[in-house]
Amino acid sequence: MILASNLRLNRGNKTLFDGAQFAIHAGQKVGLVGANGCGKSSFFAALLSELSADEGELTLPANWSIANVKQETPALAMSAIEYVIDGDKAYRALEKQLAAARENEDGTLEADILTKIDTIGGYSLQARAGELLHGLGFSQDQLSLPVKDFSGGWRMRLNLAQALISRADLLLLDEPTNHLDLDAVIWLQKWLKRYQGTLVLISHDRDFLDDVVQHILHIEHAKAKLYTGNYSSFEKQRAEHLAQQDAQYQKQQKEVAHLTAFVDRFRAKASKAKQAQSRLKRLQKLPDLAPAHVDSQFTFSFENPDHMPYPLLSIDQANCGYGENALIIEQAKLTLVPGSRIGLLGRNGAGKSTLIKSLAGELDLMSGERYRAQELTIGYFSQHQLEQLHGPSTPLEHILNANKQFGELEGRNYLGRFGFSGDQSLSIVSSMSGGEKARLVLALIVLQKPQLLLLDEPTNHLDLEMRQALVMALQAFNGAIILIAHDRYLLESCVDEFYLVGDGALQPFSGDIDDYHQWLHSDKKAQVSKTTSASTQVDKKQQRKAQAQLRQKVAPLKKQAQKFEMDIGNWQAELDNVEHQLADCATYNAENKEMLAQLLKTQAQLKQSIEDAEEQWMMLEEEIEAVMLSEQAE
Repeated sequence: MILASNLRLNRGNKTLFDGAQFAIHAGQKVGLVGANGCGKSSFFAALLSELSADEGELTLPANWSIANVKQETPALAMSAIEYVIDGDKAYRALEKQLAAARENEDGTLEADILTKIDTIGGYSLQARAGELLHGLGFSQDQLSLPVKDFSGGWRMRLNLAQALISRADLLLLDEPTNHLDLDAVIWLQKWLKRYQGTLVLISHDRDFLDDVVQHILHIEHAKAKLYTGNYSSFEKQRAEHLAQQDAQYQKQQKEVAHLTAFVDRFRAKASKAKQAQSRLKRLQKLPDLAPAHVDSQFTFSFENPDHMPYPLLSIDQANCGYGENALIIEQAKLTLVPGSRIGLLGRNGAGKSTLIKSLAGELDLMSGERYRAQELTIGYFSQHQLEQLHGPSTPLEHILNANKQFGELEGRNYLGRFGFSGDQSLSIVSSMSGGEKARLVLALIVLQKPQLLLLDEPTNHLDLEMRQALVMALQAFNGAIILIAHDRYLLESCVDEFYLVGDGALQPFSGDIDDYHQWLHSDKKAQVSKTTSASTQVDKKQQRKAQAQLRQKVAPLKKQAQKFEMDIGNWQAELDNVEHQLADCATYNAENKEMLAQLLKTQAQLKQSIEDAEEQWMMLEEEIEAVMLSEQAE
């Protein structure tokens, strides 16, 4: 397990952890949350032995292998799939040994190595690497392309796939969804839920955290506290804790006022000096409590525009693309009016960003009509906007150039609403993080008083607090919104209707994100079906008979699978209870030695039972699917 004991971590003059005590057990999935700069990435650096504890200890098993996502990818000539396979270091080592054995014509050693490759599943590695890449949005043709042919965002996906394929005991993921679209995020959620090792995950996507993790490690004011449960559970627990802390703080303030008044009044009187000193000592021993409120440095809103035309923008019979040979969307029709709140769904590369560029006027229509109201101001957010910021200038200079009526004080106060406090507004843009640049672009958009917001992945690089501030601002916005996002919470909180971009068309989608997830799954099946068999007319009577036979075959298998699901659920509940006790530092006191031993034994037994049951369940599911497919083929 990972054990922090009185841990202190410093970065320069800043203390990130002070006296931290917590335990993360093998197999647990933990979300690491806290404001930007609180020490999340430094904690990863400490786990990777890149940063040493200034006091106390941070220990983990010496035999654990650790995987994390590389931040840079060289322009390599090797294929994407071979690059991903490099993540399985054990396989690559055996591969080298095998080549040496064959060169030396050592048949005995060669046979031994081939057995080892089989034992670690090396012969299925190519298929597993392909599955990972498909899940992350790569097409079959892209698997053989050289790494150097991919853009930065796609190379980050390759690095993620390389980390996922490794045989790591501990997987460290820092914002893995930043370069993914919604389809890939949904796939990654399912993959991480099946992952058997220990996972520590930094994410600002609350729905992603809710679905993947069972524990939250929260860092605030140099303190680290481990909560049992997902992110929503953490928020409730923290709210209760803050309410209790506030009551304690208010009570303490009354006592402080009373003691201070007594000391001030009687310190100089000889007859009362002893009592005054006694109360002064008591005052000094009071615990250091802070007022309980969640400090958020982000409090912005979109101002009401001077005019609200109707309609705002429309396209009709629009063909969108990049030239005659790059038609992406055909015959698109869309009308935006005040109050329109549209989320765009669709696979990666389907044309969502192309549509937004066409609406924004950054991309001319290949054909069709585009109407834009005369007084319309469009607030357009994309990663392209971040790149267009003037690197040598400061945030304050950007704001003053955008609003000539602002003086320096007004500009700095305005930037403060977006988290640029003090001299941060005077830093050079080129030195800022992606999150800071995104906040600056949002600040510039708000200044424009737009009636229409076109937002293409606005939450990339934004932390949880800024995302929440954006949600609140969008909910209060009375103009129109078109939103592309992989953040499910943002979509569900700010969108009233969805449109699907796919197969070269734009059409309304009458469902929610769960329905879209189902659509993705069924669409994959449909694609497989198209390539394996032609559609045929089936006699209704024969079809009903075949379906009845299929149900008869599948029913006992489903019954067994449901029993395993029930057992797994019960055992998981027991395991959560055991791990809740193990997360309590008091459990490791000497007097609790026997209890600790029993808890660890129970934990191991439950994990093994869950693992065995999950394996049986997966085999049954595969058997059910095989029966279904065989019947469909017939």
